[in-house]
Amino acid sequence: MPHASSSLPARGVAGSPTSPSFALVAGETSGDLLAGLLLDGFRARWPQLRAGGIGGTQMVRRGFEAWWPSEKLAVRGYVEVLRHYREIVGIRTQLRQKLLTERPDVFIGVDAPDFNLDLEADLKAAGIRTVHFVSPAVWAWRAERVEKIRRSVDHVLCIFPFEPALLAQHGIAATYVGHPLANVIPLQPDQAAARRQLGLLPEDLVLALLPGSRRSEVDYLADRFFQAAALVRQAHPAIKIIVPAVPALRAQIEQCAQAAGMLAHVQIFSGQSHSALAACDVTLIASGTATLEAALYKRPMVIAYNMNWLSWQIMRRKKLQPWVGLPNILCRDFVVPELLQDAATPRALAAGVLQWLDAKISAPDKITVLEQRFTKLHEELQRDTAKIATDAIQNILAG
Repeated sequence: MPHASSSLPARGVAGSPTSPSFALVAGETSGDLLAGLLLDGFRARWPQLRAGGIGGTQMVRRGFEAWWPSEKLAVRGYVEVLRHYREIVGIRTQLRQKLLTERPDVFIGVDAPDFNLDLEADLKAAGIRTVHFVSPAVWAWRAERVEKIRRSVDHVLCIFPFEPALLAQHGIAATYVGHPLANVIPLQPDQAAARRQLGLLPEDLVLALLPGSRRSEVDYLADRFFQAAALVRQAHPAIKIIVPAVPALRAQIEQCAQAAGMLAHVQIFSGQSHSALAACDVTLIASGTATLEAALYKRPMVIAYNMNWLSWQIMRRKKLQPWVGLPNILCRDFVVPELLQDAATPRALAAGVLQWLDAKISAPDKITVLEQRFTKLHEELQRDTAKIATDAIQNILAG
């Protein structure tokens, strides 16, 4: 339930050009990070702004009033959502009523399209201006959502350069703001410093396991990842295996490591995913935003995903491109391997990791080519995201 004392300013105050009010909804760890960076730009432009809604620790650090934690929406897959359906719908119903009563100057849905688009449609119909930050990937799957986007939002803030032109074809106003992570992650990551921070040596061979930031992802991937790591360790007994865990999921990840007989052979950290990616030689990683982070750190990777069988059957029928991992989608090529669903066996995952480790030793040019492609991608995604997004919001407020 939202805190009884938590509310946005009254409309008269909210309408002030120096103290606008914003409502935001970010539904998971990556959305919380993106929204936090967005709030930095807002705070620089409007120091007296008020913002509330659904968010996580990064947003709260910027003065955001989290009426519900973002973890409540961190569910992926059709079947998995059904298990939490009543709670999620209840939250959206309460939030909708609260926002229709308090009427923020702008509502900004950060990713989480299944939750946000329906909410945005109701708010827009009631005359509240709506913005969606991170265009739903209609170019990758579920193209039918384009009409829902057009009906639901006044403006889309796009993180990939090709998206505004695509949305314009459907009458949707959009601005390319770059990807905020491209400004957070250095163009030339400092691997040595990251290793010192994590207690690793410069000469260590390092594998990072990132089995996901959602409980459902860890349910379906962590066992496979640790079993794959055990196979990699047979080939490279001295390898260091590091696991940055979302703090709320650390106990679950430790249980999976124990079940695979690997708990004594891995280092599990609370958080520190960026340090782990900067420090590693290769990462075995769940498909999602983290794969783009790995690409920005210029790291070889094996992308994996596994979910409920029925969810997978529904999702794959709506897929429009041969790629699932963001690095491959953005490079328009299988620059790193993807192992999905039944293909994501421990043996196959280990084989993919070992190919990169072997390349590091015997074919370093292969690693260099990948690093060059990821550096080019990084440069394409670098923009002053916070300022461009804030300028777009300013135009909406003035409209």
